[in-house]
Amino acid sequence: MAPNVELEAWRVSGISRTYPSYRRVFPVSEESWLEGKHNDDEAEGLWRIKDKLYDLSDFAQRHPGGAFWIERTKGTDITEPFESHHIEENAARMLSKFEVRKASKPRNYNFTLKENGFYMVLKKRVREKLRSLEHRTTRKTDVLHSAILVSVFLLSWAATVLDSLVLRAFAGLALCWLANSSHNYFHQRDNWRMYCFNLMLMNFSCWRISHALSHHVYPNSLHDLEMSSFEPFLCWVPSRHYASKRHRVISILISPVVFALMSLEQITQRLIYSVVKCNVMYWHDLLGLVLPAFLYLSTNAGLGSAIVNWAIIVCMASFIFGFIGLTAAHHDPRIYHDGDAPRTDRDWGLFQLDTIIDRGDIKWSDLLVLTHFGEHALHHMFPTLDHGVLKHLYPELQQTLREFKSELREINHWGHIKGQNQQLLRTRTNPIPPGSKKFK
Repeated sequence: MAPNVELEAWRVSGISRTYPSYRRVFPVSEESWLEGKHNDDEAEGLWRIKDKLYDLSDFAQRHPGGAFWIERTKGTDITEPFESHHIEENAARMLSKFEVRKASKPRNYNFTLKENGFYMVLKKRVREKLRSLEHRTTRKTDVLHSAILVSVFLLSWAATVLDSLVLRAFAGLALCWLANSSHNYFHQRDNWRMYCFNLMLMNFSCWRISHALSHHVYPNSLHDLEMSSFEPFLCWVPSRHYASKRHRVISILISPVVFALMSLEQITQRLIYSVVKCNVMYWHDLLGLVLPAFLYLSTNAGLGSAIVNWAIIVCMASFIFGFIGLTAAHHDPRIYHDGDAPRTDRDWGLFQLDTIIDRGDIKWSDLLVLTHFGEHALHHMFPTLDHGVLKHLYPELQQTLREFKSELREINHWGHIKGQNQQLLRTRTNPIPPGSKKFK
């Protein structure tokens, strides 16, 4: 693949040497993103961590987090996911058993993970804190998730029996909250709660790629599949080459429709891809039909009525999901997006802070943190930790921020709603690197 210097300036990514291969294919998908990484990551068909190559084939089935994470990342650079998913040092100690050789070419990504850098210093402090922390908060998260799951079925049943639009809206909210809280679990080792995500017609296995492996590692960059998958309808990259001013105005007007159809679009795209190219469906995609089957069997509604009620609930849930998710932390003109000037220190943890403004208005509620993607910065840096644990790590985060003269930015949800629309309209890149100017 040609290096960035041979491409137009607007196709240069600030975090890598090459323009992402997957962006040359339309429509983008989890499969095309992985294929692109096979081309770009210089992993030589193995697993790359920093400048060494490993063969993890025989370890996949023994991986404590589940075989998925190993099998789906073969042929790619997993440096940042490896560091952020393994807080303890056990995994690092095992690596030498699987080492094959040094990589023949330098890494495509220009992030650093130095032992005396921001992220690794913070990670060491978090590791020490977790050893002394009682994880009772995890049980509270489980109770909240179970309660939301039950409420989805109760509210959907009541909405169908009473033919109530208001109850359908509440059922949609509950279904959205179920997906959002299930997101807490699909970052972790395989567990039954992650399957609940599929009730909204999306699939947790696909989101482990688009969200956990792509968005979490490369947020707001051209490598962020979660961001690029909305193009051409919504575009947050600040360049007229990706979307004109008129295009961006239209994006704001149609965004509610885009949100409402997210779930249906994702399942439809995967069904079409499976028919015309290769199968990307999983057995657990059938879980998306559990709710309409329950409504049909438990009420006097006919099959058509049950399906219509379910479709309305799913579209309402999809709208709320999109609205909450895309106004949670990442899109604001004051947040780094690819094309903006990057900071000199390429530490991966500092990059995460540059792409996030946390929501300060929901920290008081464990329920809202769980269902509105709260504690966002800490979650990005330590995605396998339960959301209920993250709030205990702020002393370590603040200490490290002071040492590295950085900051955790916070605003309320209304600020994020305004900022997200302003970012959709932004066509000029920010020439001031993050950290050069304090956020107000």
